[in-house]
Amino acid sequence: MNTLATTGQPTPTTRPDGPASRRAVLPIAALALGSFAIGTNEFVSMGLLPEITRGVGVDIPTGGHLISAYALGVVIGAPVIAALGARLPRRRLALGLMAAFLLGNALTALAPEYGTLLVARLLAGLPHGAYFGVASLIAASLVPPEIRGRAVSSVMLGLAVANVAGVPAATWLGQHLGWRAAYWSVAVLAGLTVLSVLLLVPSAPASPGAGIRTELGALRRPQVLLTLLTGVVGFGGMFAMYSYIAPTVTDVAGASSSFVPVVLLAFGIGGVAGTALGGRLADRALFPSLAGAGLAMAAVLALMLLAAHSAASLVLAVLATAAAGSVLVVCLQLRLMEVAGDAQMLGAALNHSALNLANALGAWLGGLVIAAGEGYTAPSLVGAGLSVLGLATLGASAVLGRRERRPAAP
Repeated sequence: MNTLATTGQPTPTTRPDGPASRRAVLPIAALALGSFAIGTNEFVSMGLLPEITRGVGVDIPTGGHLISAYALGVVIGAPVIAALGARLPRRRLALGLMAAFLLGNALTALAPEYGTLLVARLLAGLPHGAYFGVASLIAASLVPPEIRGRAVSSVMLGLAVANVAGVPAATWLGQHLGWRAAYWSVAVLAGLTVLSVLLLVPSAPASPGAGIRTELGALRRPQVLLTLLTGVVGFGGMFAMYSYIAPTVTDVAGASSSFVPVVLLAFGIGGVAGTALGGRLADRALFPSLAGAGLAMAAVLALMLLAAHSAASLVLAVLATAAAGSVLVVCLQLRLMEVAGDAQMLGAALNHSALNLANALGAWLGGLVIAAGEGYTAPSLVGAGLSVLGLATLGASAVLGRRERRPAAP
């Protein structure tokens, strides 16, 4: 059984299915609504990029910088806000972050030209990682230790469900009512989250002794750095493949472009299943589950070299990759909360900085092999290699852990 470090909250002592767990359902659902809003916002820009670029008068490559600006906001905002906000009561911090997210999306919808829009997307990304960090800590504090993994994965489930429901709905809205309507819809979701957290989430004080120096101390912990590196490299393998899934469907599998949404739906379903499964696996055995997810992703990405040549097998391979990747994300989140010690806020928030760096790394390396003329299956092989490197980093973490425990042995 995995035991997280203290969350600064009284630990419930009831059974996993007891009254304390049932009372946590609505607060966790309120926090998950926020992750649903964030997930919808993060990925809807990709589906509406042609409409957005026409609306502000720039070309597609220039418009792509809007996606990069949001990712940069996540990478910067997660550690900075987590460190600065560590002393704040956790519910108040979650409310403030979601209010800032609402403001960022309202500014996006109101932006009159490209430069303003670029700044608005950066601002919208700043609360992303810190919100997931504080929401994960609140959720973990509401349930018995035996099911903290499931509580954290339930919060992150909103992000996975967004790929299946939120992103398609907001994209449809943006295509029919104008791209600004999509961001107004996200702002409405953010407002509903603020209201839900205010009404349903109990007061949650900060951890005793929390502060900037304590939080930044996590960056001196080798286990934290190795876990972050595992996320950047290992999870980058999935994005090496997924970033180029549309041309893989048409040019390798020989399917029509109308089949691409089917593959994207399979990716979303795999993400939901993997997120739900990841919490349960983490509660049973966190580190082995983390290693198993990385190994499974490496294997599926390697098999993609064959699976990509058939539409049916491609769907199954994409679904399996998304499931393995989502288990990996949940386990990384819990692993960082475990190894960060007193700096749990920063540890929990940094996971999303690592994942956004993984996105950039995977897409960049995948593009390099395609540009070199290796074809659209080559990024999957690159992805498998990145997953293996992630496993090697995880192995180094295991060796270090054994050395750290050795002096304490009788």
